[in-house]
Amino acid sequence: MLTNRRAFVTSMLAVLAACLLDAATVPAASAPMSIAQLALYQGADREKILVAGAKREGQLTLYDSHTWFRIYVKDFEKKYPFIQVSEWRNDSKNLVRRALEEFNSNRALADVIETTSEGMGIMKRDGLFQEHYSPEARHYPDDVKAKGKNGLYYLGDRETYNSLGFNTALIPANDAPKSLKELLDPKWKGKMSIVSTSTGVRWIGAVLDFIGREFLDKMAEQELKVQDMSGAALAGLVSSGEVPLSPTTFDADVVVAKQKGAPIEWRPLDPVITTVGYSGLSAKSPHPHAALLFLDYLHSKEGQQLIMKGGLWSPRPDIGTREQKFKKIYLDEKYSLEEIETKFNQWESLMRQLFIRKR
Repeated sequence: MLTNRRAFVTSMLAVLAACLLDAATVPAASAPMSIAQLALYQGADREKILVAGAKREGQLTLYDSHTWFRIYVKDFEKKYPFIQVSEWRNDSKNLVRRALEEFNSNRALADVIETTSEGMGIMKRDGLFQEHYSPEARHYPDDVKAKGKNGLYYLGDRETYNSLGFNTALIPANDAPKSLKELLDPKWKGKMSIVSTSTGVRWIGAVLDFIGREFLDKMAEQELKVQDMSGAALAGLVSSGEVPLSPTTFDADVVVAKQKGAPIEWRPLDPVITTVGYSGLSAKSPHPHAALLFLDYLHSKEGQQLIMKGGLWSPRPDIGTREQKFKKIYLDEKYSLEEIETKFNQWESLMRQLFIRKR
């Protein structure tokens, strides 16, 4: 009897030990990954893990600097109906300020951030981005990749062109300016506007680099107005005829407006200010699974075809691009991050001095 009891106790202890061993190993195998681990994970079950995690999260927050992402978000939600996207759009300068303030105060809200080069560079320098992997990255050239030690900080997703937009009901195509210098024709006095955002600041910088200060002084005599709004909003004023023409109009906004029947046209006045939009994952993303799915979709062939529908150019070579017969100027790539920060402040001050304080 004693022998049987000892055998029973020994057996039960063995079972208990096995259970304890399993309990110690199972959590290790199924423990949730950190953002860094998840962001760089490349296993065959990656998409399955992202989808399952995104269903639990149910949402993501996108900060961006282009109006087309309003349409883009709706398409993404159709593909992943279990994810609700909150989108906040603003000029790059304001976006960077808000994103960094939230990030540094430990109340980060953004999951994915999309804006232009200089803003992304500032946020990367301050540690906002998490290196991540995307299977779509292999389709992109290295010059639109911000690489880290193990992955990407951010990847290019669009290219935009900023030049002359004019209302065709007010200005026949043959009469519209065909060069920057033609903007100085007296007939355009009091009829032009630019935006006060980084789009307008870039225009000041490009003109200063390409033609010089004397041209800007003469533009000030043309009673050029500075509108405190986005490029898309100003394109709307050109479409309505409230503003006859603007040299800070994105061709993408004109493409979309023309699709709706608006009397607006776009013309490249060399050099055309060209900006690249990039997107990355916040290192403090509250919804990293959904965020990574969004980044994969944005850079996929399907996602980039949707980018093209918004009149934007895709940096993905296998998408195909519209023919571009104009000279481009990439200010963000021309200067280092420190230089472009200094230049932006100088150009913004010059804008105020010439076109705002005089009014």
